[in-house]
Amino acid sequence: MKAINPYLNFDGSTRDAMEFYARALGGKLEMKTNKDFGMPGPDENRIMHAKLASGAAVIMASDSQHGVPVHMGDNVWISVDNTSAAEQDKQFAAISQGGTVVMPLAEQFWGARFGMVKDKFGLGWMFNCEMKKPKKAASRSRAKAKKAAKKKKTR
Repeated sequence: MKAINPYLNFDGSTRDAMEFYARALGGKLEMKTNKDFGMPGPDENRIMHAKLASGAAVIMASDSQHGVPVHMGDNVWISVDNTSAAEQDKQFAAISQGGTVVMPLAEQFWGARFGMVKDKFGLGWMFNCEMKKPKKAASRSRAKAKKAAKKKKTR
């Protein structure tokens, strides 16, 4: 496991909250809206993902999706950044026991495998595992051609 971080949810006030935390705590603040991720529309200016980092300390946040209310007190999730899909599967299954899967583990558009669970105590967990980027076919072809050429030279 790489890290465990708090993940905050807000109903449209993520930008204000995270800018406040950045001023108060320092660190580097990164925010992306729904529009930044190619999702225009009435919620395009809502924050899909924000991250405030200072060294190893990280707070992440996002705005809820349209029509999904946020209840203050229930808006903090535990975000687990896994190092492998096998580790993620094991931890996701263990935390899910007696709880409710909110979003099954699945590959997401941001290049990670992601899922959400409310555990048997009512705490929210998010499991994220960055997927290795596949090598481009052209790169593999060039590598095979180089290897074949090298074999011919050694013969």
